[in-house]
Amino acid sequence: MYQPKKYKKDDAEFIFKFIQQHPFANFIINGDRLLATHIPVLTHGTAKDFILFAHIANHNEQFKHLEDGKEALLIFQGAHGYVSSSWYKEKDISTWDYSAVHVNVKLKIQSREELEESLQELVATFEKPQKNPLYYKDLPKEMRENHLPHITGFWCEVENIQAIAKLHQGFDKDDIESVTSHLEKRQNNLSSTLSENIKREHKCK
Repeated sequence: MYQPKKYKKDDAEFIFKFIQQHPFANFIINGDRLLATHIPVLTHGTAKDFILFAHIANHNEQFKHLEDGKEALLIFQGAHGYVSSSWYKEKDISTWDYSAVHVNVKLKIQSREELEESLQELVATFEKPQKNPLYYKDLPKEMRENHLPHITGFWCEVENIQAIAKLHQGFDKDDIESVTSHLEKRQNNLSSTLSENIKREHKCK
């Protein structure tokens, strides 16, 4: 990851929360060529000591390359968007604001029991906010039993983490207010979230 110093994020709590808030990750491994899949990835542990876990379908091209000790890269992407230089007081270069966390990991294949426990946690995480949640064990047992042989779960042991939040650090208050205002005028969730991230970075009220 390219990390200019002013955008680099080293805070463990920031990184841990970011991963939890943006769980749909790019899962990249080297097979016959570089292979990528988009999957939900969850955390176990604390900000200072955690492991990640996920699963893929056995029909996925990546499956034949899954093995203990295999290197992989997980990319977690936050809100991002184009920022026009026309929004500044003075002429400048247009840019793209964004935030992301890259985690280099080594894989460890889960047992069937670990996979079942992971699926329970995965479903519970996203079902809790639902009006009428349907948890993993609420599914018919036969359905669950038939599904398990077709997927493979794995732990992702953290080897290295890099994080960045490029949120207009170094710009003055007037430009920040203009940027966030223009982003909000786009009236879409991605731009609104990016605006909030910029305001939070600059401690705007």
